Amino acid sequence: MPLAELGDVRLNYLDQGNPAGAPVVFLNATGCDLSLWDAVVARLSPDLRLIRFDMRGHGRTSCPPAPYTMGALIRDAEALLDHLCVRDCVLVGLSIGGMVAQGLAVKRLDMVRAVVLSNTAAKLATPAIWADRIAMVRDKGTGAIVDDTMAAWFPDRFRKTAAYPAWRDMFLRQPDQAILGFMAAISGTDFYTTTASLTLPTLVIAGGRDGVTPPDLVRELAGLIKGAKFHLIRGGGHVPCIDQPDDYAATLNSFLKEIGHD
Repeated sequence: MPLAELGDVRLNYLDQGNPAGAPVVFLNATGCDLSLWDAVVARLSPDLRLIRFDMRGHGRTSCPPAPYTMGALIRDAEALLDHLCVRDCVLVGLSIGGMVAQGLAVKRLDMVRAVVLSNTAAKLATPAIWADRIAMVRDKGTGAIVDDTMAAWFPDRFRKTAAYPAWRDMFLRQPDQAILGFMAAISGTDFYTTTASLTLPTLVIAGGRDGVTPPDLVRELAGLIKGAKFHLIRGGGHVPCIDQPDDYAATLNSFLKEIGHD
């Protein structure tokens, strides 16, 4: 996979599908590399241009020292898409990736024509809660939070499957600095006012068993954006692209067709 040298970070990315197709760009959750989207990408049209990347600190992307800011994560995505000459894309952002998508959509209307905001919020928890979690990871490492995180991410039934350990291992593979950096970025983010200014086509997706961004919180996000569509994946967790890929891909495909982006 190619690497893009972008200022203080070297981003690993994957540009698949039809190079001349309508671009769809995926933004990951904390603790995830671009494999997060494997099952969904496999279910989308090969006529699309499908772009994924390892966000700052994760996967094969370089890992600057924490803390990170949300502005830095937005600039990373913006710089990569400028590097790839992407315009009029659909951004699909999950969890912190959904926050990055909100910020980039406000900043670069020439670059973004629609957004899919999945299992995310305009503001998540409080700085005090994040400070406690940051202190735990700083003192004891990512292993100290992995089991609680996985319990909040995945429904019980999925954590009993043979597929589950690989996703737990993926979270543990990410450097502590990356996890610390992302938690700091979320802690400092409040997009209520800026996100409410969005007027572009928007799909908001929630998981019925999401223990991080429960459906009511995600529905509140949808209510901020005029004309946003809300879809609940019943039984889905915080990363329904993993535990409910058929429903997730069908929902995304339907939205892309509805807005003529296919």
